[in-house]
Amino acid sequence: MPLVKMSTLLNEAREGGYAVGSFSVSNMEMVLGVLKAVEETKSPAILQIAEVRLNHSPLEIIGPLMVAAARNCSMPVAVHFDHGKTTEKIKQALDIGFTSVMLDGSHLPFEENAEITAATKLLAQKYDADCEGEIGCVGGSEDGSEDIAINCTSPVQALEFYKKTNVDALAVAIGNAHGNYKQAPKLRFDILEETAKLVKAPLVLHGGTGILPEDFRKCIKLGINKINIATATFDSVEKSVRTAYENGAINGYYDLQTAEVEGAYHNAIKHIEIFGCSMKG
Repeated sequence: MPLVKMSTLLNEAREGGYAVGSFSVSNMEMVLGVLKAVEETKSPAILQIAEVRLNHSPLEIIGPLMVAAARNCSMPVAVHFDHGKTTEKIKQALDIGFTSVMLDGSHLPFEENAEITAATKLLAQKYDADCEGEIGCVGGSEDGSEDIAINCTSPVQALEFYKKTNVDALAVAIGNAHGNYKQAPKLRFDILEETAKLVKAPLVLHGGTGILPEDFRKCIKLGINKINIATATFDSVEKSVRTAYENGAINGYYDLQTAEVEGAYHNAIKHIEIFGCSMKG
C-alpha cells in the first residue's frame, strides 16, 4: 500500500463513523510496534512526530525512516508533522515526504493563527500534502515542559477559522490536554457537537492519553476522526522495558529492542480497538 494523504484516511473515517489513530513515535522500535499492530488489525494509521521531540529524534533521521516504513506497510499509512513551531521544520518535513503538517498557532490571537495556518496550507498544497490547524488551546504541552491552560474552542470561531484557512483537519479544545491527566477530564461534548455541525473538515482530538474508552467513543460519534496518542505510547514502551528487565527477560540489546517494539505494539492495539478502525484499512 503506498504512503497516503491524511485527508484520504480521515474522509473515509468520517464516512465510516470511526477515528484513525495518529501515533507519536521517536525511534525505529516505536514505528515497528505501531505498524505491527496496524498490519495485524488491518487498520489505517498515522505516524507522527512533534517538533518539540526533534532534539532527541532529529527530523533528517527519523523522518525518512517514518516515510519508508509507511511506504512498506500493506495498510494505508499517512505521515504527519505535529505541532510545528517553525516554517523551516515544516518545509523540511514536506521535503522528506510527510503527507501532512501542522503549524500550531493555537496560542496566538485568532487572526494571527488563521493567517499563519492559511500560509501553511498553501505551502503544503505545493507538495500535494495536507494541513491541520488548531482553534482553541489544548492544555499542557506536547513534551510536558509547559503548563498551558485549556481554552475551549468556540464553534462560531471554528467555522470562521475553517473558512479563512480551508484546513484539511481541525483540532479542537474541549477540555482535553497533552500528557497524563491527574483525573479523567470532563470533556465538553456540547462544544464538539456544535463544532461538528458547523465545520466540514474532519475534527481532531489531541491529548488522547488517559481519556476513558467510553469518552473516546462518544467523541467519535460526535465527529472526531483523528485522535493523537503520544504520552501513552512512550509510557507503554517504558513500562514494557522496565517489566522485561524485572522479569530477567533482557539478556542483550536485541531483547531490549524487542521490549520496546512490544510496548508500542500493545498500546496501538488497545487504541485501534477503541477507535473502531480495525479492518478498515
